[in-house]
Amino acid sequence: MTHYQQTIELETRGKSFTKVTQNIEKIVAASGIKTGLCTVFLRHTSASLIIQENADPDVLQDLEIFLSRLVPESNDYIHNAEGSDDMPAHIRSVLTHTSEQIPIIQGQLGLGTWQGIYLWEHRKYPHTRELIVHISGDSY
Repeated sequence: MTHYQQTIELETRGKSFTKVTQNIEKIVAASGIKTGLCTVFLRHTSASLIIQENADPDVLQDLEIFLSRLVPESNDYIHNAEGSDDMPAHIRSVLTHTSEQIPIIQGQLGLGTWQGIYLWEHRKYPHTRELIVHISGDSY
């Protein structure tokens, strides 16, 4: 079994979704792994990784609207030294994911037709985020 690992640094635009599917596909191709597993890990506690609809942007907008209603920004949290968006961002990351695992089939991510991988920034302002992409499997 072969292991391959690479880190991606991304700049977010503040509360938004950044599609990272192509970045990860390039790393999978560079790994030479034909059959295996790709783990994507986000090294932060106020953003998330999701696998979601990649055709209709309304889906992502509806997700943001829903989560903002479920976890509103407020100064009512005990942890508020970094602003009213910080603690809600931590709660949002707990409710979503900071890592995803995707099978590698014939050298490609085994995503469905309508699936894309997104970094979901939960903070108001732009941030630099790091993803660790770890690939393990066989190259035959």
